[in-house]
Amino acid sequence: MSCAKKPLELTLFQNLQPVESANQDLPMKFISSKLTLSRGLGLLVSFAVLWASVVYTQAQLPFAPPTNPMAQRNALNLLLNQVNWFQNAARSASSYPSGGYGLLVQQFQAVRDQYNGFKSTLTPQQLASSTNQLAELDAGLDIIQKAFTNYQTAVANGQSSNTASANLRQALNKAIQVWTHKLKQHRRQLRVG
Repeated sequence: MSCAKKPLELTLFQNLQPVESANQDLPMKFISSKLTLSRGLGLLVSFAVLWASVVYTQAQLPFAPPTNPMAQRNALNLLLNQVNWFQNAARSASSYPSGGYGLLVQQFQAVRDQYNGFKSTLTPQQLASSTNQLAELDAGLDIIQKAFTNYQTAVANGQSSNTASANLRQALNKAIQVWTHKLKQHRRQLRVG
């Protein structure tokens, strides 16, 4: 036994010798079968991707939301819940950094989105008979939106962010209460649900 160690790879693979095949075309058959396999696999993957894109495209097609009474009640309840979440955010925003301005903007946008979702469940007759009421609600949301602009202007003019935030929260609370009251009044006129 010699004391010199052989490199590890030589000891592991010293018994492996290339095998000569009786059929010299065998390596070409292996290569050809691998190419066929990869072509088939590529075709299968392409088909799967194409199928997924067709299904995804079909899922993205616009659809009309239901306008039945149950859908209207559900959409109205979702809107009222979102208004409650907005009011909770306005009450608790002072505990967030920068007065929770970002949270308030996000929650207000969610109220606007839910309101638009609610309007989409109304029938053409309901929309036609309540054009003025819906315009009043739209204008109310636009007025509430201006409170955010007023906050930004106040901070830009040197008002402390704490004071501006407190004023914003107070204005939002009052405005959303009035808007919700109007919504509930107009709900009866719209004959929702």
